[in-house]
Amino acid sequence: MVEPVIVADPDIMNGTPCFRGTRVPFKNLIDFIEGGHSLGEFLQQFPTVTREMAVRALEEAKDSLLARIA
Repeated sequence: MVEPVIVADPDIMNGTPCFRGTRVPFKNLIDFIEGGHSLGEFLQQFPTVTREMAVRALEEAKDSLLARIA
C-alpha cells in the first residue's frame, strides 16, 4: 500500500494535515484552487510540494469524499 501524501503529525504544525515531508498544509492547496488560482501557481508558491504530490492529495480527498457519501 502506498503511503498517504497528506499526514497529520502532532509534532509538525500542531497536527495540521500537511503534505508528507513538508510543512505545507493541504488546506493551502484547497484555498489556492478556491481562490481561482491554478495548480501551477500553487506549485510555484510552495516548491517543496511536487505536482505528483498535489495531484495525489486531490485524488485522496476525492476518494475520501466519495466513500463518505456513497
